[in-house]
Amino acid sequence: MHHGSREMLLASALLEASDTLSDAFDAERYLQRLSDHCVEILGARAAGIMLIEGGEEVSLAVSSRQQEVALDLLAVQHHGGPCLDSYGTGRPVPPVSISVAHAASRWPDFTERALRHDIAATFAVPLRRRETLLGALNVFVPTLPEHDPPPEEDGSVRLAQVLADAAAVGLQNHRVYAQYRTLAEQLQMALSSRVRIEQAKGMLAERWGTGADQVFRTLRQYARRHRLPLDEIATGVIDGSVDRGDLEGGPPRSP
Repeated sequence: MHHGSREMLLASALLEASDTLSDAFDAERYLQRLSDHCVEILGARAAGIMLIEGGEEVSLAVSSRQQEVALDLLAVQHHGGPCLDSYGTGRPVPPVSISVAHAASRWPDFTERALRHDIAATFAVPLRRRETLLGALNVFVPTLPEHDPPPEEDGSVRLAQVLADAAAVGLQNHRVYAQYRTLAEQLQMALSSRVRIEQAKGMLAERWGTGADQVFRTLRQYARRHRLPLDEIATGVIDGSVDRGDLEGGPPRSP
């Protein structure tokens, strides 16, 4: 591939990798697109990503091209493979000849499956954000013409690491975004609930001619007696679905 074309593809892929601050974000689609970019930019046969948490695989995402092959080669790595090695060390696994690895009994299940799919070589890079490891990106290389340099010499591993790092940043940013969105929604719900409770207290205090504190105690007792959230009782007072006269049989009596 011409260097200018590769640079443009890489720039486009990095821009896409940064676009994760959205409620419509789909992690599986996001990682599939990253795998597709790897295949296109690196001239690979297929690529896939294994997300790992606590040493256990949590999800797989593979390129659209040779999808079944990539999924099979990731799924067979439960007992060892380039993804787990890269994740375990936090470092790239440089290009490995499948036939050589198979002869040396390195990742026997994986290499046997890779030979069955006519994969000549593979390498993997970690998905990492500073010290946080999220998984690994695995690239599967077809038989290369003799005049082509091996992946370690043409910068393929470095390019794959750049893409994996960008994806890790994108994933982490979305996680933080989702956490803050959830927190904001919880705070908004708490604020709205408080407003409704204060409104109900004001309405009953005016009707009964008593203090807000006494009204609050009555509302709380009623909620406990009926095993309902206080906010639900307050909402019922406001919209009239809760009989205000049924609250302790009327206004609270002062001691």
